[in-house]
Amino acid sequence: MHKNDLNDGKVVLYSDGACSGNPGKGGYGTVLLFKTDNGKVHRKELSDGFRNTTNNRMELLGVIEGLKALKKESEVAIYTDSKYIVDAINKYWLKSWKKKGWINSSKKPVKNIDLWKELDSLIAEHKATFNWVKGHSGVVENEACDELAVLATQKSDLKEDSGYKAGTV
Repeated sequence: MHKNDLNDGKVVLYSDGACSGNPGKGGYGTVLLFKTDNGKVHRKELSDGFRNTTNNRMELLGVIEGLKALKKESEVAIYTDSKYIVDAINKYWLKSWKKKGWINSSKKPVKNIDLWKELDSLIAEHKATFNWVKGHSGVVENEACDELAVLATQKSDLKEDSGYKAGTV
């Protein structure tokens, strides 16, 4: 994490997804960091698991659930090891998909459209920047997200990923 990320009321969001099989049992892990009014850094961890899903869906859901946890409009520095997400935002793929009616450059429907639409709506509520971090490289918060995501896949009460459709996502 860059030391300036928590200045001036900014929120730092780390997120990761995991899947045991792809598709298979999946989970996400998210760590939110922000300074309270007295200057202390507050940390909130989120995670959940699903019976049948994909890794990309879990990567997206981790960011989505982190943004949904914010109680007010915020400046958010988002860190993920998912090139899928970072490139879709920073290379303007998401804007292009929307402009083309959710069709990708291969002239096929965008995969995970339900989650992309939700993420698009959430980032419109915040000032978000997307940053890529190399996975499993010792970045403490990213490693914590990975652990949360993997543990979530092992829960006994996994949820149904209602947006996942076998063969289409």
